[in-house]
Order: sequence, then C-alpha cells, then structure tokens
Amino acid sequence: MRVHVVSDVHGRADALARAGDGADALICLGDLILFIDYDDHAQGIFADLFGAERAAEFIALRTARRFEEARAFSARLWASLGGDPREHIERNVREQYRTLFEAMPTPAYLTYGNVDVPRLWAEHLKPGHHVLDGQTVELGGWRFGFVGGGLRTEYRTPHELDEADFNAKVAALGEVDVLCTHIPPAVPELLYDTVARRLERGSEATLELIRRTQPRYALFGHVHQPLYPRMRIGRTECVNVGHFRGKGVPYILEW
Repeated sequence: MRVHVVSDVHGRADALARAGDGADALICLGDLILFIDYDDHAQGIFADLFGAERAAEFIALRTARRFEEARAFSARLWASLGGDPREHIERNVREQYRTLFEAMPTPAYLTYGNVDVPRLWAEHLKPGHHVLDGQTVELGGWRFGFVGGGLRTEYRTPHELDEADFNAKVAALGEVDVLCTHIPPAVPELLYDTVARRLERGSEATLELIRRTQPRYALFGHVHQPLYPRMRIGRTECVNVGHFRGKGVPYILEW
C-alpha cells in the first residue's frame, strides 16, 4: 500500500493535481486556502482585495505580535469595501475551494486545517473525497484516525476550537495505527517555526494519546519550517509531512 500525505496546501492547486500520482490514496491534513502569504505579499485573498503593500503592513504587525493594531488595521480596510466583510471573504474562499477540489485526486481522505472553513467544503467535494474528523478509516489493513482544526490562538484563524471540543475528537478515535492531525502534538521541538521564530500551539491530548497507545505514525503539518521535522515518542514516528505550498511534493507512506 502506498499513500501520499499533504498538509498546508495554501492554494497550490497545480501541485495538488499531481500529488496522488503513483499512490493508492491521498491524505490531506488541511489548510487548503491561502488568505495571506508571509513569503510573497502579493499572493492570497488579502492581497487580492487590498494589494501587496497593505498585506505587507498587516504581516508586519502580526509578526511583531501587535495583534490589536493588526485587527484595527484590517477592520479599516474591510470597512472601505462596504457591505459585510464576510461576503467578500467567502466569495474568494469559495473560488479557491472550487479550484482546489477540482484539482484534488481521488480517492482522498481529508481533514480540516485551522484556516479552513468547514461549512463550505460540502459544496465542492467530488465522489471519492472522504472528509473525516474525529473518525477513523481502514486503509490497507491499517486504521487511520483523523482530527482536524486547530486550538485557540491570538491569530484567531477561522477553524480554531475550544480545547474541550478538540480533545473530544481525539478521545473518539481509540487506538489507531496512524494518527492524522493538522496540528502537531504539544512537543516544543515539533512546534517551533525556525523562520517565523515562534512556537505554534500543539495538542496535549494527541501527545497523551501517542504516549498511551503508541500508533505506528503520527502525521501532521501546520508548522511550515519546523525545528524538528520528525522525532520518535516511544515506538511512534512523529512526522511533519511538510509545507506543501512551498515543497509541492507529498510525504510518502508505504507498507
């Protein structure tokens, strides 16, 4: 069995169309859309609406952790468009999802990232796209468990969850061979982004599940330039499958 795994697609429909080549199935760990690009300020929904210069100003405020100023700055920009900001955002998100789901191979097993908008997925899914969240599926005799979304942070991305809700999805899995999540377990070396120079938020519940049940693999994304892309916790191989927008190639799992 050969499975290709991607995470943090962030608009890379071109590479996504090839991500399943040679695989029995594709697994996607979320963050499909590109709202703002920290590397190329001209890319993403924010830049499409307000331009690269405004995107750069917004990024600078967030990078400096001046979150209240960043929110006030963006609020003024949204107000300049008139109408409900959510309508502008959703129109652009829907267009990205349309392109991405058209490109996505089948069969594919998907869960949400922290920047995704789950309620908009259903209108774009194709036959052979299976969305799993707090659920399991058997592939090639192995049991895969999926938990989507992120935990609450100062960045207030669209699909951040209360810890109790996230933990309930983890608890629903039971024992699995492969744990598939968007965010990593709460291990500092797996959470530190060497370019952004900050710790992202990980899950204590998935770390406890790994320690207690020892799956073969724990696969995740979210941290684009991790200090440690992989490490072992007991017999479990914990792997950051890579920033797909940047790399354009999937992680390969064979057994």
